[in-house]
Amino acid sequence: MSDPHAPVDVSAFPHDFLWGTATSAYQIEGAVSEDGRSPSIWDTFSHTPGKIDNDDHGDIACDHYHRWREDIALMRQLGTNAYRLSVAWPRVVPGGDGVVNAKGLDFYDEVIDSLLAQGITPSVTLYHWDLPQVLQDRGGWPARETAEHFAAYAAVVAERLGDRVKHWTPLNEPLCSAWIGHLEGRMAPGWTDLTAAVQASYHLLLGHGLATQAIRAAVPGAEIGIVNNLAQVEPATDRPEDIAAARRMDGHANRWWLDPVHGRGFPADMVEVYGVELPEKAGDLATIAEPLDWLGLNYYFPSAIADHPAGPAPYADSVRRLGVPRTGMDWEVDANGIETLLLRLTHEYGARKLYVTENGSAFPDVVRPDGTVDDPEREEYLVNHIAACARAARKGAPLAGYFAWSLLDNFEWAYGYDKRFGLVHVDYATQARTIKGSGHRYADIVRRHGSRSRRAA
Repeated sequence: MSDPHAPVDVSAFPHDFLWGTATSAYQIEGAVSEDGRSPSIWDTFSHTPGKIDNDDHGDIACDHYHRWREDIALMRQLGTNAYRLSVAWPRVVPGGDGVVNAKGLDFYDEVIDSLLAQGITPSVTLYHWDLPQVLQDRGGWPARETAEHFAAYAAVVAERLGDRVKHWTPLNEPLCSAWIGHLEGRMAPGWTDLTAAVQASYHLLLGHGLATQAIRAAVPGAEIGIVNNLAQVEPATDRPEDIAAARRMDGHANRWWLDPVHGRGFPADMVEVYGVELPEKAGDLATIAEPLDWLGLNYYFPSAIADHPAGPAPYADSVRRLGVPRTGMDWEVDANGIETLLLRLTHEYGARKLYVTENGSAFPDVVRPDGTVDDPEREEYLVNHIAACARAARKGAPLAGYFAWSLLDNFEWAYGYDKRFGLVHVDYATQARTIKGSGHRYADIVRRHGSRSRRAA
């Protein structure tokens, strides 16, 4: 184990680097039926027996809806200068389209004002998977009208918050919404339909382009990007079948989401793999490729890929490598992957600005008798991945910020509450918050970089 207390050289990061934490609405807010919020697909999915570990759900989660002031105070203790949050579509437009819920907008309005008052830059995500159930009932993301409703919702939020918020993300991890939600069935809405999954993927990216246009119309000077959870893949062996499988997985996890927004269209090899006709209309590809100001990378683990012809598309699967450290999620630990992906986005896709919008790890935490929380494995993961980001920056990656996942332990989707990613421990019975060792280490890195930047200035 490397020494997590050793200094981390982040001198390659610019003086105005954003050091942040990230969360999402359904994972932390709770208050699912308060002040006009309607059910989302995750409310429905999490209340379907057998879908979530321990039959957990997000009805209360971290009770952030009532405790957000306390959580912003925690950000100040960590010394971070940015916060990536998501807005809940069903809280703002409960019907999916049409009538706007003033109380929903008021909540986010107050949060934004408080963040700014504390010197914390808000980065707003408009869709972190919580589609209003009423729109799911009308077809969901496989239906084109959902993309159009998304753009209208984006305009509502941008018009209200855009005088103070400049940093926008229409979509977070559309791969999860499309592939895991519609193809694998492990996330909401829980479908296993390849045709629906491909249609959903297309309309998610179309919605991103339409929302980008709507935000730009409402917010002069807006900085808009897309956030993808990209995979660092390599073949499990040198067999031709595994090499081809790794290529397919790269198309499925990476190129399908990156090529269209960069004006390259959907990868032809993957269209052939899926065998599904795209629901394309004239002008769509130009809308999907609406220019972006930055790219966001969510990175957690690498994968060794083997051919799996009997499985679902892309007929490839990850192989468990022996002797490789793993997190509590059973994910491989390899910080080199984040460096490789940042450089790929720089050189292959010509990124002008990059953010690591999520990076973190789940491990079983140890709550000591004195109430402090010891998490040396998460601390080591954090330090090694920030160091890898710094290596990428020294090699030319235009990295402008790093957002640790997550500020708080929270509802971890199908895993429920057992998997903890937070820099801050949450006792779900009492809602007490405690900064973990990893949180204190992150605060130290942030403080040291700030001190260096001030001396350089």
